[in-house]
Amino acid sequence: QVQLAESGGGLMQAGASLRLSCAASGRSDSRYTMGWFRQGAGNEREFVAAITWNGAGTDYGDSVKGRFTISRDNTEDTVYLQMNRLKRDDTAVYYCVADPPPYLKRSHWYHLENWDYWGQGTQVTVSS
Repeated sequence: QVQLAESGGGLMQAGASLRLSCAASGRSDSRYTMGWFRQGAGNEREFVAAITWNGAGTDYGDSVKGRFTISRDNTEDTVYLQMNRLKRDDTAVYYCVADPPPYLKRSHWYHLENWDYWGQGTQVTVSS
């Protein structure tokens, strides 16, 4: 059973930077598409970013483009989300997601129901 463990959340000032990590375990094949979703209070869960198994392809939600960067280290079975120029609207629980090979089509990245595995989430709070 694949398990995803997020870490790195916290309370930050607007304009600051923060890096989230997601460590994967329980799998023998690292060729998973990985990503992040988030859910703010009273909001639906929304797509943040995703990355192909080899790191060659990435995509971002419109609200984070140009500020957030997703990356991965397959030797460490970890995916990262570097968040820069944080805004109050970034306040949310951030969830790590994974989908096993064969690869998840890019058009499916944006919909939460297409992801097989979810972490428990880590809270990010941005104050002004």
